[in-house]
Amino acid sequence: MPQTEEGPAPPERLSNKQLLAQNVDYALHVFLIYLLTLSVFPGFLAEDVGSHSLGSWAGTGRSLLGSLCSQHPETKTMQRLKLTSRKGLSAAVLARFALLPAFYYAGKRGGEGWMIALASVLGLSNGYLTVCVLTEAPKGYKGPEQNALGNLLVFCLLAGIFAGAILDWLWLVGRVW
Repeated sequence: MPQTEEGPAPPERLSNKQLLAQNVDYALHVFLIYLLTLSVFPGFLAEDVGSHSLGSWAGTGRSLLGSLCSQHPETKTMQRLKLTSRKGLSAAVLARFALLPAFYYAGKRGGEGWMIALASVLGLSNGYLTVCVLTEAPKGYKGPEQNALGNLLVFCLLAGIFAGAILDWLWLVGRVW
């Protein structure tokens, strides 16, 4: 460890800019996950589904993978369920955007069953992909870098929530005119 006049120097760490540059795909994943989820839920579902009761489905995906990780951290089942590939995560995050036309079509012509199924897929994939990204991104970094990267990813999560809430109004544009 390098020495300074006051004693041992703190360990060097990558800057936030370097961390973000190395993990821009993870940051974009978290942003897009919440952009899509909040642009559909609750506005579209509340406006177009009306009185359907979907229950508390949003936390189920997080709970599913989180409980598997905490109870059996090194089991083969958990390793098979967790998506760790950057390309795989990108494909899964982008594939969720197919839910947009599905929700629109189900709102116009589908029944309650289709809306419940789509809302379940949206909620499960939201929690599942969030856990996958937030647990995979910090691997390979030291403690201070992991903390900084976690903070950057949470900022992207909040930006996605904000942008999704703003885009939620787009579902109402067709109805207003």
